[in-house]
Amino acid sequence: MSGSSYQQFQASVNDAWDLGDDDIISGIAETKISRAISETAALNVINSHRNSTKNVNKSDVKVESENLKPKEEALAVRKNEIKRTGGGVGSSSGLIRHYPGRPRPVRLSALASREESSESKLERFQQLLENPVLDLDELKQLSWSGIPTKARAVTWRLLAGYLPANTERRAETLERKRADYKHLVKQYYDSEREEDTYRQIHIDIPRMSPLVALFQQNTVQVMFERILYIWAIRHPASGYVQGINDLVTPFFMVFLQEAAPGKELDNFPLDKLSEEQRNIIEADSFWCLSKFLDSIQDNYIFAQLGIQYKVNQLKELIRRIDLPLHEHLQTHGVDYLQFSFRWMNNLLTREIPLPCTIRLWDTYLAESDGFAIFQLYVCAAFLLHWREKLMLEKDFQGLMILLQNVPTQNWTDSNISVLVAEAYRLKFAFADAPNHLHNAGKSDR
Repeated sequence: MSGSSYQQFQASVNDAWDLGDDDIISGIAETKISRAISETAALNVINSHRNSTKNVNKSDVKVESENLKPKEEALAVRKNEIKRTGGGVGSSSGLIRHYPGRPRPVRLSALASREESSESKLERFQQLLENPVLDLDELKQLSWSGIPTKARAVTWRLLAGYLPANTERRAETLERKRADYKHLVKQYYDSEREEDTYRQIHIDIPRMSPLVALFQQNTVQVMFERILYIWAIRHPASGYVQGINDLVTPFFMVFLQEAAPGKELDNFPLDKLSEEQRNIIEADSFWCLSKFLDSIQDNYIFAQLGIQYKVNQLKELIRRIDLPLHEHLQTHGVDYLQFSFRWMNNLLTREIPLPCTIRLWDTYLAESDGFAIFQLYVCAAFLLHWREKLMLEKDFQGLMILLQNVPTQNWTDSNISVLVAEAYRLKFAFADAPNHLHNAGKSDR
């Protein structure tokens, strides 16, 4: 697909997947996945869920029951809900409304109240993190299946490459990097600004997570504004890409949880934190975001060819895994770009609840330089999970409504554990022909 045809496509389907803003955010670069790091954790997850997933085959991903209504009724109800998205957060039926293509209005207190799955696992993290020289490979392997809340902030800093493995250097590194960020704010944000970039960010930030009170606080919005503006100015080849704020959010929430442990975060007033605490959250979010995006910055170039490449790979992968599903989508005129572009761009942050995103990112960060390849298989597993519902839809509109508004509002960490385990299984079941997928990615470029 050429750059010009991509632009035409984007304009023609904008109303099918958006509410007035672009969903063009960071992409996914092709990098190397480490089998040794994730193999044991993934297989353990698969075994632990064997009973709930015993009917899974290569063409269908079954995540545990969500207590949904019968398929036809559930799809009909959800279509009506989508048509009424102009309503409020709540309803008489107790359903939580949300905007299609937006992060769901989840109860962020779930981050504060979530029980640790295993005290012994937390102890293993604490012992590992206290070693004078950290074994990063061991930390990745332990993190792949999920990180306890109490250990997550420092572990994310380490996995992102923001903190050094040597414990003696960590305090000095944090002090220096936080001071560096403060200098960047003065140098770029507090001085003369690049007006076009600043204006676009300033417009986008208030629209971020419109149903979550936390993100509507002016203090929070200014923090996001500075992070995004400084990142854009420091990366002139790509600049600011609309929607990248979705990738700041997980880091922000993890570091906020560290600063306010045990608090309900849904509408937590940031002004209750000290200025120093807020500065730490902001600086660490900026540096971790920067490290995280270093390997995928190429996908921000004009027409985002890197994302188109991944979308074509997903299309070929689904054709090989589940030809009937692939043909069903093609027969009804559904282009993979229409739904999976956003999945690839923002790493599913708009498709699943925020606590689930954070759990998913435990695995992504543990993949390190290999998460970009693994993301392809996560998207494949995610699509296959909805296979049964998709096959019930008999027209383009029904398929797009489902694909752009998947019913994940009741998902938990357990669903994500099964999802990444299935993605791991698919990765090694179909890793025998990487050149096949590589060529498929180029076929429409």
